[in-house]
This record gives sequence, C-alpha cells and structure tokens, in this order.
Amino acid sequence: MSSNKFSRRDFLKTGALSGLAMGGGALGFTPRKSKIKSSYGDAKNVIFLVVDGMSSGTMALADLVKQAQYGDKTNWIKLYESDREHHRGLMDMASLNSVVTGSASAASSWGSGHRINNGAVNWGPNNEQYKTICEIFRDAGKATGLVTTTRITHATPSGFGINMPQRGMEDEIAVQYSERDYDVLMGGGDSHFSPEKRSDRKDVYGEFSQKGYSVVKTRRELRRASDRGKLLGIFSDSHLPYTVDHNTLRELQRDVPTLAEMTQEALNRLERNPNGFILQVEGGRVDHAAHGNCPSGLVYDQIAFDEAIKTVMDFTDSRDDTLVILTTDHGNANPGLSGLGSGYGDSPHMLATLHDYKHSFEWMYGEIDFHWSDDAIGDHITVNRIREVIEYATNTKITEDEAIMAFQAFKGEFRAPFRNRQGPAGVLSGILANYNGLYFISTSHTADYVEIAAWGPGSDRIPTFVRNTALFDLMVDMADVRDYAE
Repeated sequence: MSSNKFSRRDFLKTGALSGLAMGGGALGFTPRKSKIKSSYGDAKNVIFLVVDGMSSGTMALADLVKQAQYGDKTNWIKLYESDREHHRGLMDMASLNSVVTGSASAASSWGSGHRINNGAVNWGPNNEQYKTICEIFRDAGKATGLVTTTRITHATPSGFGINMPQRGMEDEIAVQYSERDYDVLMGGGDSHFSPEKRSDRKDVYGEFSQKGYSVVKTRRELRRASDRGKLLGIFSDSHLPYTVDHNTLRELQRDVPTLAEMTQEALNRLERNPNGFILQVEGGRVDHAAHGNCPSGLVYDQIAFDEAIKTVMDFTDSRDDTLVILTTDHGNANPGLSGLGSGYGDSPHMLATLHDYKHSFEWMYGEIDFHWSDDAIGDHITVNRIREVIEYATNTKITEDEAIMAFQAFKGEFRAPFRNRQGPAGVLSGILANYNGLYFISTSHTADYVEIAAWGPGSDRIPTFVRNTALFDLMVDMADVRDYAE
C-alpha cells in the first residue's frame, strides 16, 4: 500500500473535496463545477501523456514560439481556453528520498502507486518489487502500449512496466520487456536489443519475433506494417534525434517517425482490443534539452509533444470512455525568456531568432567531436572551429570573446560562481542568451510542483493539488482493474 494518509479508495471518493483541503481552499479557489460525474469502471481506456522535464517556463516558451512562428497556440494552452470539460491542477512529484525527483522514481510513482528512491524502477528500498500498471492492465485483458522519443528502455516508459533496482540496467530492461508481452513498444534503443551491440550478444529482437511481434526499424517499415498484432518499433541506436535536427536533415525525416505519428500508430493498434487499453506517451527529449541547456532542442521537442497531444485530443473527441492525463514528471533547469531592452521591448524579436536555428547542441557536439564522457575536447579543436559550428547551427553571429569563453568551457577551463554553469551547456546557453533572451538556472532537475491536466472519466476526481502516487489509484479504479492490482 502507498503511504498516503487516506486510503486509495478515499482518494477517488473525495476527489474535488481533497483538492479544496489540500490546496484550492487555502489559495481561495472556487472549485470548478464539473459536468462529469464519473464512476468506477467508466474509463475503458487510459492515455497518459508525459513530457519529461517540463518546467513551467518551457511550457510558456513553446507556446510563445508556436504563436510567433506558426501562428497558433499550443494545444495544451488551447485545452485550457476551450469548452472541453477538463481538470487543471498541480502535483507534488517528490520521490521517497528527495524532494527533487528523478525520472525513474517519478514514473514509478504513477506506475505502481509507491514512492521509491531516485534511480530505481518500481523497486522498493527493501527490494520490494511492485506490480506495475501495464502488468495490471495486461492481466485484466486490456492492451498495453509505451511510446517515447527516448530509448524505450529509459526511465519513464520503464516506470509503467518494469521492475529493476537501477534504471541504468537497460540491457536487462530490454529482456524484461520481451518477457512481459506488452502490445506496443516504440522509441529508440537499438543498442539494447541488437546482438551485435549487447555485451552478452543476446538477440532480443529475435525473442520478440518469436513471440509474434512485428519488428520495425524505420518510418517506412512502420507505415507498411500491419496495424494488427503486437509491435516493437526501434528507430535509433540511442534516443531519437531532436526535432530541430529532424526538421533540418532529410535522412531523419525519411527514417524516424515523429512522436505524433508513433502515437497515432499505437492508438490504431490498441483500440482494436474490445476490453480497452492503457498507453503512455512520453516526450522524453525535452528533459535532455533542459539538462543540456539547449534552447532549440527544448522548444521544438515541446512543440512536437504538443502535436501528440492533438492526436490524442482528436482520438477522444467523439468518445466518453477514455481518461487522459497530461503532465510532466518534474521541472528541469527552469528556463525562461528574460525581459531585455527598453521596456523589455527586445525580448520578442530575440526569442524569434530561435526560428532560424538549424540544429541542437547535441549536433554541434558531434561536429566538434565532443563527448560528455570526456573531460575536455582534444587539441585539434580551435576557437574558430567552435565559433563556426555555433554560428552555422544557430544562425547567430557571436563575438570573439564569447567564442573564447565557449572554447574554455569545452577545455574544462571556464570558471563560474555557480559551478553548475561552467560546463559547455551552461556557457553556450549563456552566450546565446545575449541574442535569444532565453536563460536556464541550472543543468539539473528542480523541485517544482508540476502542471497536470486531465479530461474524460475520472478527471473530475483529481484534487487541485495532488500527490503523484494518487494517479495510480485513479487509473486502476477508473478502469476497474483493481482486482488485478492486489
């Protein structure tokens, strides 16, 4: 059982009243009167949309850029402005051992209803292995799916379907997926499935094929695959590329599906199950861009995730049997657009320089042969080469002094008062903030209470301020699969 002060059933019974007691009343809110009056079992399907590492500033930046560049607001903001019956609130995402959570413990809180220590996946401090929500739905006869832009073996998708003492045991996670018979798995991570790349030479792809899965590795193969039966789609050696790189390079557009395309394919397959389904969709590289202080990686992957939101909105438009939860697992780096210039008048056109970025920081590091595992770049890299790559990737002319600062950061010689800010990511983003106005406070997770939205049956039962583990109970009871959870 979770350590909530009230029972699992009490959470669902008290719903909005809990929100009033836990947050809404203290802040003077008047609870919105919901037209939905949900009962246990009303949610045939559950769709859990999670954008990893989204600070509130990231949400705002994506909406500002999408309006300025594409002439439309994000679907997330349009949800809040719409007449669609929905819930909006905040969520406490603390892990068992820290108020700053990691992605594995965050996903596990939803995936098993327990807070666990950072780094573990549905694995308690005394080696407890908690039954996961995908196992519960599977055992209840429902279809199961996990879709991500990270490696499918990464923390967030694993949090819904895997038990592992350490999230880094990704070879073992790939094997466990093959044993648990989930219906749809899509993302990156070829290095953990291919016998040529695994240290034990195990052919994990072969294990999936023997169990009747369609195994696809390119966007074309995905399009040609039958929309019936189980599917494993692995589209990259590691994580999928950033959207800004995908938008620039034709070979990526040819070979790698977008998150929205993977989401649509998953829905097409999962809805064939007459008993319903659970699907987790993760925009995982937003978190990576935040860690890396990469402005274009951050904003355009957030916008790509927003397109997946639209796919789910369209799917649920004509039905009332699907609970959709839309959230993030934690803040990260807390970026924001600063007010610059007289009357802050320079900020809009500074942010608009992002429209002309061709590539992510990740692409830039590849061009100068820099790897995070290295202490610093080699002697063959010069100030001029770094400046050339920055200016090509961002369409931004930087000064010689700024190029020297970047060079020092890559050499490991730059010093800053906050040591978190003296690596290449912090220094590069700081240099570009002089031109795009976008600045990050760190390169790590933050303890923010996070944004949560929901619609469909059960959304009326979510408190205005909710503990992360309570969402597990909501999903299990609204889908009426509690008997398979015990």
